[in-house]
Amino acid sequence: MNEPRHALPPLTLLPQPSAASPPASAIRVSSAQLFAGALEVQIDHHGAVYRLKQTALGKLILTK
Repeated sequence: MNEPRHALPPLTLLPQPSAASPPASAIRVSSAQLFAGALEVQIDHHGAVYRLKQTALGKLILTK
């Protein structure tokens, strides 16, 4: 099995709008923190590996 090339720093979740509001169904993560200087992140999802890449124009592409 391939080992990850970069150790990721701990992710910091951005605060929710209000403690009184119901829990969010999604979390927000900074792409800069997610990529940690790399151009690609490999995501293992139920045994399948997905690749999240940054383009030269700053767009994101997710492929299987």
